[in-house]
Amino acid sequence: MTNKSSAKRRYLALFFPWLPAERLCRTAPRPPDAPLVFAEKQRGALRLRGVDRAAHAVGLAPGMPLADARARVPELLVVAHDPVADAAWLDRLALGCNRYTPLVAIDAPDGLILDIAGTEHLLGGEAELIDDLEMRLSRLGMSVRAALGPTADAARALARYQTRPAPDEDQAVRRLPVAALELEAEATTALVRAGLKTIGDLASRPMANIAARFGADAASALRRILGDAPSPLDPRIAPPPVATERRFAEPLGSSAHATRVLAELVGEAMGELGERGKGGRHFRATFFRSDGLARGIEIETGHPTRDTALVMRLFAERMDSLADPLDPGFGFDMIRLSVPRLEALGATQLKLEGGAVRKSIEEGAMDELVDRMTTRLGRKQVRRLLAADTHIPEQAQLALPAIDAQQSWPQPLPWETPEPGEPPTRPFHLFDPPQPIEVVAEVPDGPPHQFRWRRQAHAVRRYEGPERIAAEWWRRRDNAGLTRDYYRVEDAQGRRFWLFRHGLYEEKEHPLWYIHGVFA
Repeated sequence: MTNKSSAKRRYLALFFPWLPAERLCRTAPRPPDAPLVFAEKQRGALRLRGVDRAAHAVGLAPGMPLADARARVPELLVVAHDPVADAAWLDRLALGCNRYTPLVAIDAPDGLILDIAGTEHLLGGEAELIDDLEMRLSRLGMSVRAALGPTADAARALARYQTRPAPDEDQAVRRLPVAALELEAEATTALVRAGLKTIGDLASRPMANIAARFGADAASALRRILGDAPSPLDPRIAPPPVATERRFAEPLGSSAHATRVLAELVGEAMGELGERGKGGRHFRATFFRSDGLARGIEIETGHPTRDTALVMRLFAERMDSLADPLDPGFGFDMIRLSVPRLEALGATQLKLEGGAVRKSIEEGAMDELVDRMTTRLGRKQVRRLLAADTHIPEQAQLALPAIDAQQSWPQPLPWETPEPGEPPTRPFHLFDPPQPIEVVAEVPDGPPHQFRWRRQAHAVRRYEGPERIAAEWWRRRDNAGLTRDYYRVEDAQGRRFWLFRHGLYEEKEHPLWYIHGVFA
């Protein structure tokens, strides 16, 4: 029962049985003889979520109540479970495995799956690839169980549940216990009670009978692990359309030398982009260290580019702004540059003295400034305001990343401008959300006569309004859909404010007042 399409693929599954403990031991020393466990509160009680090798040897396992574990091992060392730190460490291990293949999937919380079809020849074969990988992981203090398989599910099951060798992978899969299907506990118990203790026992039965007696999930899991149904891999990072890399027989111990190699890779990538008539907008440099770790650095540009100097300037900006500087450790033995995002970029006219003709000095300078600021500060920190098609004041503008605004968005709407010589109709600063105030008005629906804001009373000397703004018809039913009456007011000290009454008296018995902005 083998799927022909799946037989063309080769998967390598990695299982880290003591990942939380070995991750913690890299940064925090602990007593050598004390078993280590990780506890988390579940349903009002503390239970074990992870154990180290020593704790496992004395019979402790995840899911056990912490009180029972302490009764067995009084000298137990207990640490709070930190799934965020474990996930971050697993993600860093996945980045390091990208040296073998770009198709690396995270099998949370303690595993990875690599699609190595066509890449095993880089180190001489599958066995040599696994030896190299285990050697690098051992340098990081990580224990790993590795297994190969024709499908991702088969490789994963072999890495986690195989207990004795088999003559071939098909026999190894059939010797696995039915627990390798990872069904619900009731379904697994039912299979064992029916005398179906291994995958081979289950595979010998008609698939229709399995689905009818034990559920469709059991039949689907069996088909995937045997290769009769697809088990697609969801890679951590999709393979980029353009990538170049450089491997070194002797690791590079200098970050400056690595930067020069990166410039050469950028030049090679630009040549390939030119052949395609494309430009890059997203560039990712990955520096692989000889100890198995890797460091990724990414930059973006507002427009597609094939300018090597521009890209290297942005990489320099990004490296200078790193809180944790690029550390070669024992040296970089591989550097890869990938371009995940491409866009069309036509040929550019050259000037007589050389170089491309640019659109304008001002526009070019602004684009480069946005690229540099975004690279140094982050794409969410540099924003550009665009007018939105709505009359609700706080929704009349959108603050979106400026690097996207340079090309990806449609033509923005024009901003409303006041008549020449007239004061602005909207304040320079809006409060989001509007701040509540206490108002004294001459008549219930009249203009404010006095208001109190932030414990200070303001006597209104002049006012303009009301400017009535109704909500969108589809929001009339909730509180946000009430009508607003806006007033531009000036107090006795000459300060000008933008106030509004939220709701008409026929809409709400006691409408509230708010201050929405302050005029400059």
